[in-house]
Amino acid sequence: METHLVAYETLTAAQQQQLSTLEVHPEQLAFSGDIYCALNTLLVNPSPGVKGFALLAEDIPVAFLLLKRPPCLPHWAGEHSATLHALQVDRSKQGQGFGKACLQALPAAARRAWPQIKALELSVDHDNVAAMGLYLQQGWVDSGEAYKGRIGYERRLAWVFDQVSLDSDKM
Repeated sequence: METHLVAYETLTAAQQQQLSTLEVHPEQLAFSGDIYCALNTLLVNPSPGVKGFALLAEDIPVAFLLLKRPPCLPHWAGEHSATLHALQVDRSKQGQGFGKACLQALPAAARRAWPQIKALELSVDHDNVAAMGLYLQQGWVDSGEAYKGRIGYERRLAWVFDQVSLDSDKM
């Protein structure tokens, strides 16, 4: 199935409506929040430091995520990074590779949005074993640092743009 990670503002009204019905499993809410809160973050107080992206499968939204840059970066992030937040795959679509598709498309989408960034960062709850495994499998690197988050200890992971990928982006 063909997928595309697209900026929220490029969605049609019908796709925005479909996205608003995205639901995660109840046990995932503590980690990712719900779509209402994610869209609220994006739309209620718009900021050039926050961008939303939807993963489309056959032109239907199946996942959503937020990226943040200054002045909206969390305290744990590097100033030249963008941070990943609220990654959500619809519960009816989980286990079909859509989380992986989001992560694979994310570096290019992030660089299109903010060409100056040098890395992507995220914070994941230490107990969120499924997410931690997915991130590590996709090449994110655990910094080895943990800090007290809102529901437990969180690990910081990064995806650093290397010189090879920077050069290939210029082509």
